Amino acid sequence: MNRHVHNVAVPNDWDRSGLPGWSYHSPALLELEKEHVFRNHWQIVGHVSDVPGPGDYLTLDVMGERALVVRGKDGVVRAFHNLCRHRGSRVVADRQGTCRNALVCPFHGWVYNLDGTLRGAARPRSFPDLDKTEFGLMPLELEIWMGFIFIRFRTGGQPPVTELMAPVAAEIAPYRTEDMVPSYGIWTQTTPVNWKSVRDVDNEGYHVAMAHPALQDLYGSTYFDEPFVNGVSRSFATYNPQAGRRWSVRNYMRIAPEAAHLPEHLRKAWIYYGLFPNAVIAVTPESAQFYQEFPLSTGETLLRGAIYRYRDESRQQAAARYLAFRIDRDTMAEDVQLSVWSNESMLSEAFKGFYLSDLEFGVRTHHDHLRAALPVLALETAPDEKDMRSLNEALLSRKQTPPVSPASSPLA
Repeated sequence: MNRHVHNVAVPNDWDRSGLPGWSYHSPALLELEKEHVFRNHWQIVGHVSDVPGPGDYLTLDVMGERALVVRGKDGVVRAFHNLCRHRGSRVVADRQGTCRNALVCPFHGWVYNLDGTLRGAARPRSFPDLDKTEFGLMPLELEIWMGFIFIRFRTGGQPPVTELMAPVAAEIAPYRTEDMVPSYGIWTQTTPVNWKSVRDVDNEGYHVAMAHPALQDLYGSTYFDEPFVNGVSRSFATYNPQAGRRWSVRNYMRIAPEAAHLPEHLRKAWIYYGLFPNAVIAVTPESAQFYQEFPLSTGETLLRGAIYRYRDESRQQAAARYLAFRIDRDTMAEDVQLSVWSNESMLSEAFKGFYLSDLEFGVRTHHDHLRAALPVLALETAPDEKDMRSLNEALLSRKQTPPVSPASSPLA
């Protein structure tokens, strides 16, 4: 017999255990996560409005990889490894900027065109003839979806972004995110936890009523989560008619103009789209944003994101966007503290693992996706660190973990 939570069938006997505690503190597992989870899945670098003109660029340094996204003179946005073909130096050092006509390596002065081809080496007579394409910057897979720039360091792991996001494309299309522009720029901060603890907190709204007073005021009981299916999840909430106890919420609801550009059922909604393994695209009536996390070590995580606004926003939209930012800022600080408390508990001998609520299937299905990529995560007892890779490869070769799909989800 199944129960239904927000129209999702939850089997009575579904597995309530999450990932084992050892997996949040294992250096050997982290290396496998970088290889099998991060490098071969799509990552958001930014938005097309972050590189509006020829020579504008963004960089992303994560998991030992360096990406460079640059708009060419032909208007095309391309992605490359930020790695000079001479000695491996960064071609550009800053997170964001503009190169007028070319990319010049700061180490020896090799020059690359904005399309990645080699223009010339410094002191070219000291080298044999260099093919301009063969010695150009090494390209990365890039896809632009709804204005967001996705890259992939290694092919495989997920279908094209357009296919991946197809189930939510019709809902997000009215927001016209591709036409938005930056509001505050790309932000980063670090937090002293394993990356999975950040995602565990963000993947469920069961804690909202207790831990997020502003969100609870705004949403009331309207918030619900949907599980990860084929790499995408969704969380949805509309404004609580009795909202207004908190200053930011009260003024947000008072100031926010009617979002006539949206269908009526979205005009008072906040929606979060989870992208496996580590990102979220969120939309409100006045803005859109992405945020993500990347492991720096087993116990430190880089948080990164940006908020985008309508180019022609009114003063009321700008004020509402600022108040929404205040609500988000407080929520993020609260989530960081929750992730610290949860993550540190796993070092205790008393920690016996998770026991998940029917409302936490976002956590469970995210963990299912991780187990599909890394079947070693199904082991309750930590393997020897030196055996982690070979054991995982053996389990993968036996195909003990089926691919994640609606049929294999415990909530299907």
